[in-house]
Parts: sequence; C-alpha cells; structure tokens
Amino acid sequence: MTTSTFNEIGQVLREHQRFAILGHVRPDGDALGSQLALALSLQQLGKDVRVWNEDGILEKYSFLPRSELLTKPPATAEDVDVAIALDTAIQSRLGTVLAAIRSAKIWINIDHHLSNPGYGDMVIVDPSAPATGEIIFRLIKSQGLPLNHDIAENLYVAISTDTGSFQYPKTSARTFEIAAELVRVGSLDVGKISQQLYESHPRRRLELLRELLRTMRFEFGGRAASFSLTLKTAADLAVLPEDNEGLIDHLRAIRGVVVAVFFEELADGKVRVSMRSKDEAVDVCAICQKFGGGGHTLAAGARVRGSLAEVEGKVLEEIRGVLERKS
Repeated sequence: MTTSTFNEIGQVLREHQRFAILGHVRPDGDALGSQLALALSLQQLGKDVRVWNEDGILEKYSFLPRSELLTKPPATAEDVDVAIALDTAIQSRLGTVLAAIRSAKIWINIDHHLSNPGYGDMVIVDPSAPATGEIIFRLIKSQGLPLNHDIAENLYVAISTDTGSFQYPKTSARTFEIAAELVRVGSLDVGKISQQLYESHPRRRLELLRELLRTMRFEFGGRAASFSLTLKTAADLAVLPEDNEGLIDHLRAIRGVVVAVFFEELADGKVRVSMRSKDEAVDVCAICQKFGGGGHTLAAGARVRGSLAEVEGKVLEEIRGVLERKS
C-alpha cells in the first residue's frame, strides 16, 4: 500500500475540475454522509462533482442536506479527472458505479477498513478512525477546504452512525472533539438529527425485527447468536434492504453473546453475512475474509455463494473453531 498525505490529496483536489465521489453497495450513514460532505466542499470550490452510489440515496437518509445530489450511476459511462472511492474496503464493492467511470486520471481511495488492500493511485486508509467521516473532516480541516452547515451535518451523521452513536470501542477523545466542532461550526440541532437517525423507523422495520427474532438461535454455549432473513419473508413484508441496518445489534447486546451473525438470502444465489464481535480476540474480519469479505475486527461482512442453510452451516462452523481456540 502506498499511503498518500492529506497535503498530496489536497493538491489534487485543487488542481483538477471534474470529480466523481463514489460509495459502496448497500451504503450506510458513513458512506452517504462522507460522500455528500466531500462533494459539497468541492462544489464550494467551484468544482464539477458527480456523487454516485449503486443504490442512490436511501429513504432513511433522505433528510441529509443536499441528499438529491447523490444518485445512481448513469447508464452511459463518463470521463472524470479524479474518481474518489470512500468507505469502500474492496474496489469491487463499488458495484455498478465502477462501470460508470469510463476513465479517470487519478483514483483516490479514502477508507478506515483494516481489510482495505490499498487500491488506487492515492490512498489514505486509517483503521484507527471509527468512521470515514472522521478522515474526511481531517482532510477538509488540514487543507482549509470549505466547511459549512450542510457539510458539517453530513459529517456528523457519518461519524454518529459508524460509532453506534459514539458507543463503539474506537470512539476516542478526538472523535468527540470533532463532533463538538461540527456542532459548533454548523450550528447543528443534535436532538433533531438523532431523532431522524434513531427514532424515525418505518413500521415495516419493526415487523421485520419481529420475524427475525422468530428465527433467533444460540450456539456454542450461548457465545454465538444468529438470525436469518429469507427472500420470501423480505417479500412478504415488502422491506427495503436499508431496513436491516442495525438490527444485528439486538443480538450483540445479549449478555454472554460474543459473536452475532445476520444471514440474509439474496436473489443472486448468495447469502449476505453480517457479523459483529464484542471481543477483539474474536476477529470477525479474519473470519469474513475466509469467505471473500472483510471489514473491521469487531464488525465485518461477506457475500457467500450457496443456499441459506449451506452458508449458515459453513460460517457457524468457522465461528465454532475461533471460539474454541479462544477458550
């Protein structure tokens, strides 16, 4: 991995005109907030900016300032000076966005996932950062890039969501200091933002949780907990993919559970596996990498080909081995 500096990337941002800010499939608040924040800052510099994601803006994040800028990629590929992938551990996780870039003079990769291999011409991967939004804030501040209310709110949402509302282990004093500066600079209404993020769920999400809890099971002396979502259940409830976000935390919160797993059957013959750990000795990133995925030590995922039952069996067996070695 060739690591670039903020100064080097800042020079590229100022010297070029046409940008594409890209994010991963099944985006979360960190990806969306980081994309919009950097795009808005570049627009303030007079740059021509595209903001693309395979899924576009999600319903639950439509309150983000200038969310209309974030769209699905165009059918016809475009040329840009600089393509910037944010919060995307593996380049292929950009999905259909990759095909929308016909050519780019420079590829920049900014991320915080430990499993990121360092693709691109310029790379900043900081696994110590709890959110990509924190890295974007540091880039903006160090380079004197524009920072206004809309940019601050998008960054606050990025950091809040990826830290579990400032609860996860990598949340540091610096994280709180950055959040405080964003609130101050942007005159943010933290109560309103938090309500939109955490207290404004559609009814179907709670109905989904009810069905998932019916499938809940415990393994290995209660140290592992999992639940599963079939295509049929998802269709019956008319849920959106974004409705799944955060539901695995109900399993992780159970006393005695070390590893929580969410299995989601997909239409392409694969199963989406989301995994969480409460103990750094149980590295779920390493487990997911064995199935072609990755992420963080305590939060990772993979998409595994096979039936729901087959994937459940293989993944749980791998978890068994890790838990046995730990004990």
